[in-house]
Amino acid sequence: MRELGLLDALNVAAREAGAEILKLVKAGFEVETKGDQSPVTVCDRAAERVILEALAAAAPGVPVIAEEEVAAGRIPAHGDTYFLVDPLDGTKEFVRGGDDYTVNIGLIAEGVPRLGVVYQPATDTLWSGLAGEGAFVERGGERRAIACRPLGEVRAAVASKSHLTQATVDYLAEVIGLCEHVSVGSSLKFCIVAEGKADIYPRLSPTSEWDTAAGHAVLLAAGGRVDGLDGSPLAYGKPAFLNLGFCATAGWQAPPIAPFMEPFGGGGDLPQGV
Repeated sequence: MRELGLLDALNVAAREAGAEILKLVKAGFEVETKGDQSPVTVCDRAAERVILEALAAAAPGVPVIAEEEVAAGRIPAHGDTYFLVDPLDGTKEFVRGGDDYTVNIGLIAEGVPRLGVVYQPATDTLWSGLAGEGAFVERGGERRAIACRPLGEVRAAVASKSHLTQATVDYLAEVIGLCEHVSVGSSLKFCIVAEGKADIYPRLSPTSEWDTAAGHAVLLAAGGRVDGLDGSPLAYGKPAFLNLGFCATAGWQAPPIAPFMEPFGGGGDLPQGV
């Protein structure tokens, strides 16, 4: 399947997964706790099943590394090309009744996000991106191209609602000084930068690669960048699918985050979404 056709298929899959989540929300659900102490619900698992079935039909033979499958010990053999799926990112906010949770599907090729889809079921908003073709948002029945904004005098940062640390505040003060600050859950932070509504999103604590792949792809397609600890582009295929930290910007290179990182270790620092 051509990449644009594949992206269309991913858009449909994300919407179908979102519809399944909303149906289960209406019916009511219980919250469980996984081994890393992060929450999980029947909504996560049902959305993932929808996506796995859709990807098997749209891209047969391409391995899929999905959050709940990995949690169950099912990790397929894979080479340089594979999907990363987070069926419900922002579960913490989701179980509190918030609407800033997302469905995420990203395709990795040679360590780089090639295309991705981020869908927010509660607002029926979908962001998509394909390297070399651009990034788009579908909102209110309209689809339009989006792009990152130039870094100007008026600046804005976006940060995690559940994981804002003093180290993050210190890093932002060092990099761009006083600025507007928006806290939001899930991969929506990548999309806010991709739409030109913010300049930077630093994450100074661990995440899993399926948390970031789709949003990373959208941001790259919109002209942004995502760098790892040392300031080099964040790559995928790392041990345990773990990002220790990263900084996403609207295309300009921020200073490395490594000097600002807090010590990593212990169950409290395990990745629990972006």
